[in-house]
Amino acid sequence: MHRALLVSDVLLYIFTYVEQLPPTIYTPSVTASPGQKCLASLAATCNAFYELAMDLLWADIYGVKLLLGCVTRLHPLVYSSLWKWGPQPAGVEPLSADEARQFLRHSTRVRSLVIELSDDGAVPLLSVIPADVCLFPRLRELRLSGSKHLELFLSHTLRDCYVYYDPEEVIPVDQLPKLSDRIRLCNQLVTLSCPPLDWATWKHLSTLPTLVKIEVRSSLGAPPWLEEQHISPFLYLTSLSFTDSSAAYATTVLQHMKFPSLESFWIGVETLASTEVEPFFRALSQCKQTLETLTIMWEEYNDPQRRPLTAIPHLLSLSFTQLRSLRLRSYDSCIYLDNNVLLEVMSAWPHLQALHIEECAISPSVTFHGLLTAIRQCPQLEAFGMLIDTVNIDVDPDAEPIQHACLQTLRLETPESPTGNAEAIARIIFDWLPWAIREPVRRRYRHISLYIVIYRKGFRHIVI
Repeated sequence: MHRALLVSDVLLYIFTYVEQLPPTIYTPSVTASPGQKCLASLAATCNAFYELAMDLLWADIYGVKLLLGCVTRLHPLVYSSLWKWGPQPAGVEPLSADEARQFLRHSTRVRSLVIELSDDGAVPLLSVIPADVCLFPRLRELRLSGSKHLELFLSHTLRDCYVYYDPEEVIPVDQLPKLSDRIRLCNQLVTLSCPPLDWATWKHLSTLPTLVKIEVRSSLGAPPWLEEQHISPFLYLTSLSFTDSSAAYATTVLQHMKFPSLESFWIGVETLASTEVEPFFRALSQCKQTLETLTIMWEEYNDPQRRPLTAIPHLLSLSFTQLRSLRLRSYDSCIYLDNNVLLEVMSAWPHLQALHIEECAISPSVTFHGLLTAIRQCPQLEAFGMLIDTVNIDVDPDAEPIQHACLQTLRLETPESPTGNAEAIARIIFDWLPWAIREPVRRRYRHISLYIVIYRKGFRHIVI
């Protein structure tokens, strides 16, 4: 028979489509989507449909509770919307040997799994299964939040792994070593998001040709750097990000490891100390020939002498030749920026496509004249966000405009800054940045957008 006429292929195509039917209400632990109900009905119709339908039905699972749905004895608990797992299900016996075999038969179908801390109460029910048995031998994606049973869910077949702990809670002492041990068994990882790993695990990750993205959250419990460590370059990693209380851990990683293919770097810290700035940027400079997207965010800048952060001059001195997107965000007023600095930025990176510098300065130093002069250096700029002096307008609205043909998104101010002459601002945007869509921050700024709409309709002198 011609392959195009194979019944199994036709069924697989149909089932894949049915499985994608959208759910009516997303309640992953209890409510089945229309697609899942169709698959369950097909699986019960005849043996020819069963295996294909069940493979798709069990491919994506949210929680241990749904996994235990294959055990008939547990149906009153699993499918009760009023029942929740406690620390340990009271009066419920662990799986029998036959039930464990039934569970393992279906768990091998799972491709994507979400596990939360509340699922830990169900783990004792699986105690009959030997510790050396892999529960999910075909698992590809895991999202695990706070569970104390990493060894049950971290399969060596993982490609995408997300392990999350509440940053406000102390991670149990034994969890980080256990996490590192399990990650070292994974040889097919593509993306990894987790708390800090030990240096032996970093060394293992550097050898994986599949790994392209790493996210590290919180350095609490991170081991100190050992000078005798030798870690190979991460030849294939293109994205690296850190969320932490300070920049110290990220700086250590950048200082002692090489990322010759890194294209995207993201860091968000609670406090950025003035003493950390120079070592951090110096360590980041190893990526100046490849980095295309750079995001640096911090809640507080700590400088004993109360000097503004000179992050932009640091970046300019490093000559990031491939930079396409730059975002600096501060929750306090500390980024030094004026017309001259903005012009330097645009001149240094003429291929920029997005520039966002967000802070809470009361009196912005960049003017419309400075903005319009600088963006001419970046003809490919599509998105721009920055504090602009919207009170002291230094551009003649009646002057012959030099239009920027590419800018599409423009964000001018924070809620704390005044608007000034809304009509003059609207005319400047309409004439000089005709394709820009201004993003209003508060309702009281929307009249600027209204003026722009009026100008686009051809009415140039209407008073609102």
